[in-house]
Amino acid sequence: MKKLLLLLIFTIISCTNSTYDDIVEPKTGLLLKWNKAYEEDSIEKTSIGLQWTFSYLGATLPYQHTGITIQNNTIEIKLEQLGFNSTSQQKLNRLHEVIMASEEYQVTNAIDIGRYVSLLLGAPEHYYEITGVPFLLSDLLETYDLNSEKGYVNQSGVSYEHRTVAFSEQENFDQLFFCTEIDPETSEILEYETVELMPNGQPRFGIYNKDGIRINNTDPLHSNAGKPAKCMWCHESGIQPLFSEQENFTGFIPYLEFKDILIDFKASHKNLQNSLFDGVDYEETQQHTLTELLYITFMEPSAERLSLEWGMPIVEVESLLSGLPTHIHEEFIYLGDLYERESVESFAPFSGLQVSSSVREESEVEVNYIN
Repeated sequence: MKKLLLLLIFTIISCTNSTYDDIVEPKTGLLLKWNKAYEEDSIEKTSIGLQWTFSYLGATLPYQHTGITIQNNTIEIKLEQLGFNSTSQQKLNRLHEVIMASEEYQVTNAIDIGRYVSLLLGAPEHYYEITGVPFLLSDLLETYDLNSEKGYVNQSGVSYEHRTVAFSEQENFDQLFFCTEIDPETSEILEYETVELMPNGQPRFGIYNKDGIRINNTDPLHSNAGKPAKCMWCHESGIQPLFSEQENFTGFIPYLEFKDILIDFKASHKNLQNSLFDGVDYEETQQHTLTELLYITFMEPSAERLSLEWGMPIVEVESLLSGLPTHIHEEFIYLGDLYERESVESFAPFSGLQVSSSVREESEVEVNYIN
């Protein structure tokens, strides 16, 4: 009798659990809408570009659970499966809540994937908060042991000034390059830039003013480095060597020696990246372009892309925008005639979250939906 009673209880519990599992739907992730932007574009390429986007933000992208699922012209992402640390996931969840409350998401049940990538990479405060770049330079520096010797760069391809480069030794994915921009005449410190290696193999970029306070972009009077997204574009996930000959300065590492040091660091970093099992394929060196095309084709859309985004015939789009100028992208000529995002937003049939006015350069408008 006792055995029969236990069996009955077990059966009831099993049925209850089974019924509960059947009726409770899994939590839905954020939905991203893909809108074809050029002839060779595909949602598969978009998915790869999205993976690189998350990788830039520190995601490890576990091989078997990427959290990225293609469904027709929509991509669903689940943060808990992307390999972000808990703090980064919390910041992203906060941004996702704002996105899902937007008019665009309420009307279309998705956010345009180009808008999403622009919000992640083109808004420095989002990038900093998700990747964990400290607000104070002093907090960042105290976690590294910098080499006593520094390099000196007087012919930079980015800075209009001179810069000194301090660095820590490379211990797996743990290294800092600390650049100080200085006036060559007065030696006055103008600003700072930092490049760190994250555990997933990607560099992490920080920009600080002369007082060591985190800022959105470099001062265009002193540097052409722009915002963190421009650093990503330029560095291509690696450590940059010296591209031009430098003078030797007393008290600093001689030019040729410093050049070799950076080449060795670059090669070692690349080998470490290629040894990773999870994450993006660092050997596919041009895949980062798929990320850049995601935000470029959103920030500079064609009429064809807007037709898909807005759900209206292309002739209607062209009629609406007939008074607006178009341009050709200097790098991606094949994208055709393009508009500026800022000039077309008011014609959209629904309102999307405002993005920063430029992804790479200093912006008149900067957004921050996380803090």
